[in-house]
Amino acid sequence: MTDNFNTLFETYSWTQTSESIYAKTAQDVERALGSSKRTLEDFKALISPAAAPYLEQMAQLSRQITLKRFGKVIQLYVPLYLSNECNNICTYCGFSYDNKVRRKTLSPIEIMQEVAVLKKMGYDHVLLVTGEANQSVHTAYFKDVLKLLRPHFAHISMEVQPLDQEDYEELIPLGLNTVLVYQETYHREDYKKHHPKGKKSNFEYRLETPDRLGRAGVHKMGLGVLIGLEDWRTDSFFTALHLNYLEKKYWKSKYSLSFPRLRPFSGGLEPKVEMSDKELVQLICAYRLFNEEVELSISTRESTVFRDHIINLGITSMSAGSKTNPGGYAVEPESLEQFEISDERSTAEIVTMLKGRGYEAVWKDWDQSLINPH
Repeated sequence: MTDNFNTLFETYSWTQTSESIYAKTAQDVERALGSSKRTLEDFKALISPAAAPYLEQMAQLSRQITLKRFGKVIQLYVPLYLSNECNNICTYCGFSYDNKVRRKTLSPIEIMQEVAVLKKMGYDHVLLVTGEANQSVHTAYFKDVLKLLRPHFAHISMEVQPLDQEDYEELIPLGLNTVLVYQETYHREDYKKHHPKGKKSNFEYRLETPDRLGRAGVHKMGLGVLIGLEDWRTDSFFTALHLNYLEKKYWKSKYSLSFPRLRPFSGGLEPKVEMSDKELVQLICAYRLFNEEVELSISTRESTVFRDHIINLGITSMSAGSKTNPGGYAVEPESLEQFEISDERSTAEIVTMLKGRGYEAVWKDWDQSLINPH
């Protein structure tokens, strides 16, 4: 087994991988659909243009597998934006350092004002989000936040800057359950182009973050790319490769995947590659056929109609009632958003929609006492 994912990653060529995906045939797709245990080559076939005519068959299989493994439940979570301070320049993000906007990091009192609103909405699963600013949102700040929030939430996730293994080892005992770290794109040259300044410009450090999480013993980690920065098929193959590697090496951790499509923000980068709704359905189904255990999550970036229909096809968790700005729920509703959301329905409306489709909204999917009875 390799020391870290980077060693395995170096053995792959972006160009050759891309060519291999686009060379897949209808025969390859049919072989993948007929297989009981699908390989990375099968995954290439399922995300290839050749699989488009088989979308209905893929969707039916994906639905069957998801129902068998997860049942008719959808885990609901809500993002809590703690800060929009950021030292990075990223071409696609509203929080980018070069965007001249007022910056804000929530104080403990402000955080608890936000929490009061989230608890009224019914949430027991919160996702903490910040920009990447080491001088203000650092490990000590995260420790204080976790101590504040732990009595109020059964499940705390974080989507913040990549940290060192020792930092994660300090945060996990304080209630940190899940860490999401998106590579944004696995295309090394384009990654550099989109992240010209700041710590995030270090492609290798970001790529090795899930390894540090695995060694720290995190309960769950989330992977994904920002769809639209690069060819989505090739980026998704590398995400699947990464997932496959992590599951084998850090088998005690659980895994989730997200599918953020590039959305407008104040400064806006146009997507290099547009991904249609049909193609996103194809990708979600392909991941489910490739991996029956992985959790698949969809955010409020997607439209109302799309989110309503994707529930039956493989998604296991979704956000609702989201605000993507620090203080957005109570403290400062008008502050700068990271990106525009598309599904603006309230949490109550989402719960009603799920019920109407025969699904149950789950606010809490595990208990600390089950993980650690002491």
